[in-house]
Amino acid sequence: MSLISSKGIYGLEALYTLSKYNPKQPISIKDISSKTNISQKYLEQIFNKLLHSNIIKSIRGPKGGYILNKSPKDILVKDILNILEDDIKIINNTKINDPILDIFLNKISIDIKNLFNINLDEINKYSEKYNQNLHYNI
Repeated sequence: MSLISSKGIYGLEALYTLSKYNPKQPISIKDISSKTNISQKYLEQIFNKLLHSNIIKSIRGPKGGYILNKSPKDILVKDILNILEDDIKIINNTKINDPILDIFLNKISIDIKNLFNINLDEINKYSEKYNQNLHYNI
């Protein structure tokens, strides 16, 4: 069982891609699909959920597409994952008889959620790490 499904990962990737563009210029789902290599049909399902959560906005018309409805600084990774995954859990409602183990697993769950407590803009800090890896691999 994975912690985050493809829906969560692809949604995060699509929103991160949107965050890199002009916030007033809509990007078509075809362009997002092309840039992320995610099928348009799957993106439509993901974006439908994100539209209902007001994270993105749809602009109709010939130059229409999608834009973020908030600043990338106001969109947390954990919120995206909670919308698309319904909740981030390490266990699925399994009854735990040992109270110590229950406390331990609850702490892990909280720690994992805290790891995702960064916004889309903060993901850019990983570009420095990416560039370092490119430098060392040459």
